[in-house]
Amino acid sequence: MIRFLHTSDWHIGQFFHEYDRTYEHRQFLNWLLDTLINEQIDVLLISGDLFDLSNPSAASVKLFYSFLNKAVKQNRDLQIIVTAGNHDSASRLESPKPLLESSNIHIVGLVEKDENGGIDYSKIIIPLKGKDGGIKAWCIAAPFLRMGDYISIPDCGNPYTEGVAAFYKKAYEYAMSLKQEGQAIIAMGHLHAHQAEVGDLDKLERLIMGGVECISAEAFDENISYVALGHIHKAQRIGGKEHIRYCGSPLPMSFSEVNYKHQVIVFDIEGQRSENLKAIEIPVAVPLIRIPAVHSSLTEVLIALAQTAPFEGTGNAAPYLEVRVLMDGPEPGLRHKIETALVGKNLRLAKIDVRYKKNPTEPEKASIAKPAQLNELKPLDVLHKVYQTKYSNLVPDDLLTLFHRVTQEVNESE
Repeated sequence: MIRFLHTSDWHIGQFFHEYDRTYEHRQFLNWLLDTLINEQIDVLLISGDLFDLSNPSAASVKLFYSFLNKAVKQNRDLQIIVTAGNHDSASRLESPKPLLESSNIHIVGLVEKDENGGIDYSKIIIPLKGKDGGIKAWCIAAPFLRMGDYISIPDCGNPYTEGVAAFYKKAYEYAMSLKQEGQAIIAMGHLHAHQAEVGDLDKLERLIMGGVECISAEAFDENISYVALGHIHKAQRIGGKEHIRYCGSPLPMSFSEVNYKHQVIVFDIEGQRSENLKAIEIPVAVPLIRIPAVHSSLTEVLIALAQTAPFEGTGNAAPYLEVRVLMDGPEPGLRHKIETALVGKNLRLAKIDVRYKKNPTEPEKASIAKPAQLNELKPLDVLHKVYQTKYSNLVPDDLLTLFHRVTQEVNESE
């Protein structure tokens, strides 16, 4: 038997609404070190997005490699496989690869080619050993696949999805050529699986990447014992299959995750089967708080903040706060009023989420003009349309007065 721990999407170096998350990452990594020992883990799988930026800070790199150093010192036989995600620089992540492999740490960032220009699958198929030193499984350690990394299929409907599926098919066939009786095959991937449930930050990335990158669960051969996925930040099964999993990110990525339990996944490989699969909840180092529970008037919000008890912990662990306000129109002094109400509360104001009441006399929100129509609109028309679109209300008289004054000054200066 060989025991695995699957994690991904650490995003070391990330800022949460301008707040440095080094403390949170350090707490998670310390917890993970203890978990590797307590769960008697043989193989640690990290499925991409180690860092939040392709060019991480020196402090972020030091935090990651300090973790690797401590992990292998605590358990000399621990095997670690790291694959690059879309946030990582594949070549930079691989740079210490020759040194780390001497400690059973394997980093795969690049998809290398053979002398004929084809994909060299031998560089991404990694043997995994049991406590007796014998090979128990083979891992297809696939990083995030960029154009040129996956197989090019002419005249197909979706070059990306079909190319990635062909990549995994060929990788599986190569692993099968190495596999002996009683050995298993597992796979790693950093990709967007079809029908995966995404979070707020995932949605932003999907908009950037487009909607054609969804990979079906059928891309993974049914005889693969476990598929360790990264890229989507919410833990979930894919295609209704227990053994194809996202473990999710270890830290919350948005306030929509206030009540979400972050996790790592532990499982065993016995022969060619995965079993004893379980999720282990990650302790929250810095809580997320929303005040009030629903969007409310500014008066109600300020009362709720005044009634909130101060946080008694250290500054590093002070909760991130989202304030939820319902307003009739813009309020220039909004942030100052909220910050004043928070004095002495030891809460970190991360976000003010403002929603605007809809004017019942204006049920239809004004549409924003198409580019071809802009030349036909007067400046005042644009003001009315933009204001109505953003605030679902009429432009107030005092703002109209200021607008007319500025317009007049501009015309006179010309």
